[in-house]
This record gives sequence, structure tokens and C-alpha cells, in this order.
Amino acid sequence: MAGQLTLDRRFIVIPVVAVLTLLLIGAWACNDDSRATGGDADVSFTLRTSSGHEGLAFVGVGGDIDGVHNPDLQVAAGDSVEVTLVNGDGAEHNISFPDFEVTSPNVAQREARTTVSFEVTEDGDFEYFCTLAGHRQAGMEGKVVVGGGAAEPATGADIVREPTDLPPPIGERAPETVRVSLEAVEVEGQLAEDTTYTYWTFDSKVPGPFLRVRQGDTVEVTLKNSADNLNTHSIDLHAVTGPGGGAAVTSVAPGEEKTFTFKALKTGAYVYHCATPSVANHISSGMFGLIVVEPEGGLPPVDHEFYVGQGEIYTAGAFGDVGHQEFDHEKMLDEQPEYFVVNGAVGSLTEQHPLEVEVGDSVRIYYGVGGPNFTSSFHVIGEIFDRVYNQASLASEPLLDVQTTTVAPGGATVVEFTVEVPGTYILVDHALARLERGLAGYLIAEGADNPDVFHEGAAE
Repeated sequence: MAGQLTLDRRFIVIPVVAVLTLLLIGAWACNDDSRATGGDADVSFTLRTSSGHEGLAFVGVGGDIDGVHNPDLQVAAGDSVEVTLVNGDGAEHNISFPDFEVTSPNVAQREARTTVSFEVTEDGDFEYFCTLAGHRQAGMEGKVVVGGGAAEPATGADIVREPTDLPPPIGERAPETVRVSLEAVEVEGQLAEDTTYTYWTFDSKVPGPFLRVRQGDTVEVTLKNSADNLNTHSIDLHAVTGPGGGAAVTSVAPGEEKTFTFKALKTGAYVYHCATPSVANHISSGMFGLIVVEPEGGLPPVDHEFYVGQGEIYTAGAFGDVGHQEFDHEKMLDEQPEYFVVNGAVGSLTEQHPLEVEVGDSVRIYYGVGGPNFTSSFHVIGEIFDRVYNQASLASEPLLDVQTTTVAPGGATVVEFTVEVPGTYILVDHALARLERGLAGYLIAEGADNPDVFHEGAAE
């Protein structure tokens, strides 16, 4: 679950500049007691920098934090604190404690060290991190925990839709009647480590179920509203030709259900969402998904299909605050989300459910944006899309060899590519500041190296 992320991977936001610098693995060479007493400080810690395939980190040396990545530094109010930073990987780093107005000098040589000191005066959780570009996003951050700390951590339900949770392609068949049943469920779910949020969902996951029909099908849609809910809900499917996309006849109170039927006239990948006011509130809380209307005969076969939905979450607390977070209507109106996420939560497609393939596999990603406010610039770092079905139009010829594709809120795209080289590829919205608010996914490719396409070092 998202609530079980380790501290060094809490935000799972690794920009490409950091990935390209992860070249050296630190060697352990320091035996200091990390929480010593004496001297001018009441308590002292030693942290060693490390880099590897999982990211950058501060690693505790000695005492209770020995070997722990980005450990909590436990102190008491009134303590004077001393922290020594040892360069364990040969790359340039520093350490900053902004709440205490202290930042170390940079250390650039292996085994170089620097020490900073400060005093703490009140209980709470206070951040520390490396300030060099991309290093915090790559994992170099932790907490100074003073006394009892801040808000109590919260744990909720797993609301993340697995990217492989989609029905198989329809392929060759005649049009038929397809019956779809969805249930609106309000659930306290895990948004990030130690942080929960009240999601409004279709079938308890974000995004809602991947719906699949073919052009010419007659589709019967039933929307139920759980009796345990507090709010009225509805459904608007962009694949529908009819009033409100179905919303005009599916406004259901808790404990009720309603049904309507439509003809799937047009092919494409279409967003659906709740359309009960405030519509943006319902969407941002998780009520969106995709319905794909396949053309006659279907799409060309691929080895893997994945389902990804991007959205924004507007919480009263700041990004990273622990405890249960309430929805903030003013932030939504001002278009100031605290979180940008895929499949509902921080770490959903990195720590929890990365996309897994083999070298040589062909991949198709259905990517929808619920929004409700922000356009996405969908990009996979280290890959070029072989084909992009622009704006999810399956009736048009796909674009070829595309780096980044634009997806509007309430819109979708379908991209295809073949993986040529093993490694971890990061799914991002190339408005890259959103990495720092939770938006990232991994596509992990296993297999043999392909030096003709990519290799470290000079050309041969």
C-alpha cells in the first residue's frame, strides 16, 4: 500500500537529471556512533551519502539508525544537535535543515565530511534534505522528529487501480449488447505514507474500472450508489451521445441505482466521470475512468496493455502532511492542488505496482486525465512513442515517433512502443515540478543488454 512506503522512497519522484547521476554505489567506511553525547552538543548523528539503482539516500551510521536510509533523527525539545555528513559515493551533496536555518557546505570528494549544529525548541516533525538540483526528488530527504512529533500517522484502504487491471481486447466479433454495472463508493484511502484522504470512487479504486466495448455495441449502464455514502453521484461517459453523457438520468442518492442504455457510435478511448455538482470536487476525489470503444476487428495485438489515470488532489494540509486530509474547495477553485498523482496515490506505480515488461516486448498504454483542471504532457523518460493515437482517436492514423503527447483534462491518449533496452523508465507529466507532488510511475524492463542501441562509455 501507499501507506507502507519506506522513508527514502516516500515521494517517489525521481527526475531524469537525478537518474542519470546514479553511477556509484557508496562503500561503508565509517564506524562513528551516530547518536553520541558529549562535547558541545546534547546529541549527534552521522549520515553517509549513498547512490544506487533505487535512488539517492542519506544512510545512518552507528546506533539505532545504522544502515537505515533517510532515518528519523529522534531528539527532544531543548536539545542541541550536531549532524556530520560523510560523502560515501563521490558525488557532490549537502544537507539542509531549513526549519533550523542551517545548510552544510557541499562535500564533493569521497570520504569528505562536514558538520552542522542547531538547537531545537519545540515538538514536531522537521525536514532535512539535499538542496542540490534533483537530489531531494531522487530520495535524499528525511525527518528530525522532536518529542512526540507532529500529527498521528493515518492508514486507510488501498484505492490504487493496478495498471494491469483491464479486460482483454475484444478483437473480432459482431456487435452485441454489453451490460455494465458500477458502484459509487466513498472510502477513506491511503494517499501517501501516513496520509489518508476520503476518496469518492467507482468500484472502490482510482481510476474507475476500465470499460471495453466495440463500435456498434448496445451498452446498458447501471450506476449504484452505496447505502453507506453521504453524497449523490452520477456518471457522464464521453463515449455517449445523449444528454449529459448519461448524467441526466443517473443522479442517484445513497442506496439507489439507475440504468440507461446507449449505442457506441464512435471508436476511441473516452473519459468517464461523475457529473454531480461540484463536478470538479467529485472528479478530483477519484471519480473518473476510461471506456474504450474498439473499432471493428480491434487494435493490432501487443504484448502488454496498461491502464493509467492522472488526477489532482486538493487537501487542506500541505503536500506530505501526515494524518487524515480533508478536501479543500478553495484550493480547487484556485487550481492549487497539493498532489498530482497517477492511479490515485503517491507511489501507486512506483513502489506498489510498477509496469513490468521484458526487453523486446511491445507496450500499449491507455492514459486518461481526469483532472479536473490541469493538462498533462505525458512522457516516458528514455523512450520514444512509436505510435500515438492523438487525443485517443482510434479512427485516425497514429502519429509516429513522438517524444511527449498532450492530454487535456477530460481527455485521453493511447501510445505504443517496443522496449529495446533493459532498465527503469519513468512515466511523467513533463510539467516536471509535478514530480515533486507525487506524479511518477515506473516501467521496469528486464532482459539482456542491447549495446547497439545504448551503452555506457565511448562509441566502439
